[in-house]
Amino acid sequence: MNRNEALALVHEYVKNESLVRHMLAVEAAMRFYAEKLGEDVETWCVAGLLHDFDWEIHPTMEQHPTAGAPILRQRGVSEEMIHAVLSHADHTGIPRETLMEKALYACDEITGLITAVALVRPSRSLHDLEASSVKKKWKDRAFAAGANREEMARGAEEFGVELWEHVGNVIVAMRRIAPELGLQGV
Repeated sequence: MNRNEALALVHEYVKNESLVRHMLAVEAAMRFYAEKLGEDVETWCVAGLLHDFDWEIHPTMEQHPTAGAPILRQRGVSEEMIHAVLSHADHTGIPRETLMEKALYACDEITGLITAVALVRPSRSLHDLEASSVKKKWKDRAFAAGANREEMARGAEEFGVELWEHVGNVIVAMRRIAPELGLQGV
């Protein structure tokens, strides 16, 4: 499956614009790392884009993303990408073995926290956001209280990137598509 087909699948199953933006943010982070590490950019991007495609139709931990896998298989998505999608959720019990799987896990939750920090800034922009600002909000457990900071730290560690370097990398990646994310500023 190529990126255009993946995006069409996302738009078929996802109506919530915030969720689409989340998947685009994860895709951007995956692109950044695939380019940096010399990996297959298209495969990494499609995995990032598809990882939550079934959340609206399977909105429980028991269903997501496991119940989405058959849909991906029917659409011809590779088992490599399906395994990455399945392994991005701890509750599936699917181990993260490949670098792509570890990258997807590392990029998923952190994009949400970065978005939340950007949205409370006066500029509402990624362009003036630095990792140090995210670090300040990280320490405030009342801010984005639902964000699983332990999972984010574990993701960076599993991926082999220092947490705050990772945050900086993901910010840079998300800046590339700031208008699509609604984070270009006011």
